Amino acid sequence: MHDSAGSDPRVQALRQWLVAQGLPHGPLHSVSSDASFRRYFRLQANGVSRVVMDAPPTHEDCRPFVHVAGLLRQAGLNAPDIMAMDLEQGFLLLSDLGRATYLDVLQEGDAHGLIEAALDALVQWQAATRPGVLPPYDAALLERELRLFPEWYLTRHLKLAPTAAEHALLERMFRALIDRALSQSRVWVHRDYMPRNLMAGKGAPGIVDFQDAVEGPVSYDLISLLRDAFISWPQETERRWLHYYHQAARKAGVAVPAALEEFRADCTWMGVQRHLKVMGIFARIHYRDGKPGYLDDAPRFRDYLDRAAGEEPELGELVDLIERWHVRAGVR
Repeated sequence: MHDSAGSDPRVQALRQWLVAQGLPHGPLHSVSSDASFRRYFRLQANGVSRVVMDAPPTHEDCRPFVHVAGLLRQAGLNAPDIMAMDLEQGFLLLSDLGRATYLDVLQEGDAHGLIEAALDALVQWQAATRPGVLPPYDAALLERELRLFPEWYLTRHLKLAPTAAEHALLERMFRALIDRALSQSRVWVHRDYMPRNLMAGKGAPGIVDFQDAVEGPVSYDLISLLRDAFISWPQETERRWLHYYHQAARKAGVAVPAALEEFRADCTWMGVQRHLKVMGIFARIHYRDGKPGYLDDAPRFRDYLDRAAGEEPELGELVDLIERWHVRAGVR
């Protein structure tokens, strides 16, 4: 790694702020940047490793991050401790939860042990839910997310315009997906609970990238974890983990359907909403933000959609339509 300062004015301002916190001048190493405008740096000072967040206020608001971090820690979960903050400048000084994400280690280590720890943490998070504390994952938000698919993936990436009949089918299926999501019990939802946002270590995972948390469908975070954007699992393995979660959730008093198959169906429907949203987001990141590579994982979501249609036949006409669009666009 190398010092990431250069002539970047925000990094220079960040350095000045860190000195004001009593931290000695030292190299800032880039940890990661995500699909937003946030950046993270690691700072070694006084024998302790810390993480510094740079979130430009013109693009990002740190207050939800601070709020949700507090909720996670109050629930006994392994979220960063906020050691200092400057909300006006968009700087946060955080405890360091480690260097390896679940995505880094899942294929090498004990996947079952890691995922079960993540499922235990998820149940603990959901069981701590207090209504009205987080924004609602309501119909308007669910629909805005779905609209990313026709706007960015269909129109911009596939370069297609749906026919009137295709548009009507898409609208009808969007409404069905939203209605199914809203019919579920409501819990705190991380909204991106996936291996890339879980830090591996001993015991409970470190949880990051939680600033978009809402109160919404109980199946959302589970399906985000099991049908991830960057790593896939055999159906038998996924079923094992879904069953593990279902038992743990019922034991903890989380309001999931008593019948496992009913809950699995809820997960499948919820997953399709997320898959379409993420396909739209990946296309937007590629074309608007100039960050290539995300669309390389689009075929994974088409596989998930095929799986969903096999599990829930009512989803078949939507999945068939999306495949016809790919054929029409010449995308394999």
